[in-house]
Amino acid sequence: MGINVNATISMTFAIGSGLAAVAGALLCSAYPTLMPTTGSLPGIKAFTAAVFGGIGSIPGAFLGGLMLGVIEIFAKAYISSQLSDAVVFAVLIIVLLVKPAGLLGKMTQEKV
Repeated sequence: MGINVNATISMTFAIGSGLAAVAGALLCSAYPTLMPTTGSLPGIKAFTAAVFGGIGSIPGAFLGGLMLGVIEIFAKAYISSQLSDAVVFAVLIIVLLVKPAGLLGKMTQEKV
């Protein structure tokens, strides 16, 4: 088709690495203490948002991120600020029990 697949994959990884570097610089400017576990909670929340919306679906990941933020804020406001992460993960478990592919994910059969 004329598209260089190796160049496209390399460019994707370069853009992703650059965005991760910018995010790391912004995170370290907000929290000046750097530890090995500094980015673990934002990483877990980003993965949770992607699973919540549906792996492989960009609109699903966007919707999952919005829903995750709204659920977390309401949990902090009405339940407890210490239990907000537990509420978010409980809602994730409920959503995955009802729709295993996520909110906008599609179930695909894999041929063996």
